[in-house]
Amino acid sequence: MPQNLIAAVVDANRTRKDFIADDILRRSPHVVGIYRLTMKAGSDNFRASSVQGVMKRIKAKGVPVIVYEPYLHDNEFYRSEVVRDLEEFKRRSDVIVSNRVVDELRDVEDKVYTRDIYRRD
Repeated sequence: MPQNLIAAVVDANRTRKDFIADDILRRSPHVVGIYRLTMKAGSDNFRASSVQGVMKRIKAKGVPVIVYEPYLHDNEFYRSEVVRDLEEFKRRSDVIVSNRVVDELRDVEDKVYTRDIYRRD
């Protein structure tokens, strides 16, 4: 692959993360919640999730980030608190970032920030 193509992809990914973080911050949240770290439904691989870049950008602006991830056994993920109780997570989060629309978040749908506008993975 030509080097300039790879550089363009890296730049596009950076731009997308910047846009998403800025879009979330425009809602003026006091706390941003990350609902699940996995990229695909049914996955438990979240170590290289792109949401980490979004988390970093939000935290750099001084907004705390909390994470709801039932498969994560640590108390922190990238210096963000892991909240294991879903109701507490929903209550504490002003904006909830989710890769997809899920039934568990229907009662707080007004807080959900997602790219899943067609409700499919």
